[in-house]
This record gives sequence, C-alpha cells and structure tokens, in this order.
Amino acid sequence: MKTLKDFNFKDKRVLVRCDFDVPMDDLGTKVLDDFRLKQALPTIKYLAGQQAKIILMGHAGRPDGKVVETMRLTPVKQYLSSALGFEVKKTSDCIGQEVEEAVQSLKSGEVLMLENLRFYKQENDNDQNFAKSLASLGEIYVNEAFANCHRNHASVSALARMLPNCAGLSLEKEIKSLERITKNPEKPLVAIIGGIKLETKTELVNKISEKADTVFISGPIQKDALQKKIVFKYPSKILAPVDEVGGGKDIGPKTVKMMKEKIAQAKTIFWNGAFGKTEEKEFRKRTKEFALAIVASQAFSVVGGGDTVDFIADLGLLSKFSHVSGGGGAMLTFVAGEPLPGIEALK
Repeated sequence: MKTLKDFNFKDKRVLVRCDFDVPMDDLGTKVLDDFRLKQALPTIKYLAGQQAKIILMGHAGRPDGKVVETMRLTPVKQYLSSALGFEVKKTSDCIGQEVEEAVQSLKSGEVLMLENLRFYKQENDNDQNFAKSLASLGEIYVNEAFANCHRNHASVSALARMLPNCAGLSLEKEIKSLERITKNPEKPLVAIIGGIKLETKTELVNKISEKADTVFISGPIQKDALQKKIVFKYPSKILAPVDEVGGGKDIGPKTVKMMKEKIAQAKTIFWNGAFGKTEEKEFRKRTKEFALAIVASQAFSVVGGGDTVDFIADLGLLSKFSHVSGGGGAMLTFVAGEPLPGIEALK
C-alpha cells in the first residue's frame, strides 16, 4: 500500500475521501463534535504544502439518495476553513457541470469540497458509473476515511481502483496502530470488549483471543453468549464480571480490581465498549476507574468505538491513549481479521 510520500502532488488534482459524518445540530448548521474532522487536517495541510489541487469528498447522515438540506456539508466546510486558516471552497453538488468547472478553476494549494456523496443512491450501491464521474475530477486518490473502509461504496472501493491511490496520514496511522494489536503485539496483551451487542463482537472476541493473554467481556455479552449457547474459541482466556451494581447497570468493585491488576501487567491494551450504562452518570464510575488505569499504565493502548471515544473525550483523556481509532465498525472488522473493501482497494 502506498502512502503520501510515494507521490509528487505538485499541480495534481487530488481526490481525498474524508470522514465528514460528524454530529451536527438539528438544523444542520453547526458541527457538534470535530474529532473525525481533526483527523483529516494533517493530510489536507500536507497536500496544500505540496501545492496540490485538493478535492475533498465525504458524506453525512443517511439521506437515502435524496437531497436533504440539513445534511449538507456546509458546516464542515466552515469548520475546515477556520481550522486551516484559509477558505475552503464548496460546490452544491458532487458531480456534474458545476463541479467540473469548479475543479478546472482550482489553483495549486487550494481546497474544494464536494457536496454530500450520499445525496446519490449510487454511492451506497457502489455504482461504477458514479465512481467514474468522480474519478474524472482527479488524477490521484487518497483515502482518509478509515471509518468507512468496511463499506463497499463507490467512493471507497470502486473509485480507488480507477486512479493511482494511497493512504492518507490518518489512515496510515490507523493501520499501523491496529496491526500492533493483530500481528505481533508486545505481551501481555489485554483486550477489553464491552457493550451489549454480542452479534458484533463474537468474531472479534474469537480473533483477538488468538493473540491476547486476557480478554475481558462485559456482563451483557456474557449473558447473551450463555443464552444463545455460543462457546468462544479460547474460553480459558476470557474473564467476565464477577460482581455488578445497580441491577447490572455497572460492574462492581471486585471486577474492577481484577481488571486493574491485569491492566497494570499489560504491555499492550485494546479497548472497545463500555462496562456499564455510562450514559447515566451514576453508572460511569467503574468504567472511569479502569480507563484511568489504562492511561496510567506503560502499555501501548488502543481504544475505539463511538460511545467509548465519546466517554473518554468527556473525561478529557483522548490524548492519554497511544491511539484513538476513528472507526467503529471498521475497527471491529479489522481486528476481527476480515478484509475491508476500502483498504483492499489500495493494495
């Protein structure tokens, strides 16, 4: 897989697939959480410094192939203009004559943003003609949208195969960080798999158990597995809560003590999913305890998943982890050892 340093971008039209699917207010006028947008900034700044003609693409929400005014990317454009310190231009569509003319008038070092790709049903359908229309706008394709790499969509997989391509700085970091979990992790490796949805975690638990020394699973995942008579491949490595409080809404002190002992010994830690109903303040205490134990450890730590990232952001701990993944489903798919269409297209 190629990276930015493998290309000379000077005066080249560069299509950058970003992750613009960020929370906005109900009117679609303001970005409420800029975590994913910040991840794209280093690549945009690098390309601008290389005097590329930068064309940003992405989506927001689920407009189902229709133009939805509250899902336009104008707030993202405004955020990026402010963060970059120069004006980001924007079109009202992502293909068509207006877009082609805007691209043709783009000067080296300038940035143009296309409108929400999902205003076209063809994006989710991985339509080849739609991908060709996008490909005609650029000369090089850069993927900077790890969170979408598990989706077989036109701008993620088809488009990448139509142009010389590479990974952006954030995507490159994601892959390197997650491979430190999946390939040759420094031992002991402790995995913490929380949440409530067993169906999205079974393969993850089985796969990470191959490398991990200890895998903690949440109470709801354990109960669901018992009810459905699912047996994990490496049961001797798996530990579940030994006590709970609040009628199962949080783990108890004995469980946290057990987790903290393993965390203190770990050299590598992977965490996805809370161990309590953390959206209710009275049931955040134990998850906060082991989160603080992780950042206090000397381990290489990777954390991901939307709710988990929101939780540690609320605690002000984002910068304390070795790597915070921008992908939810994509991260789970990667660690579970399944191919991601967006990454396969770059190989």
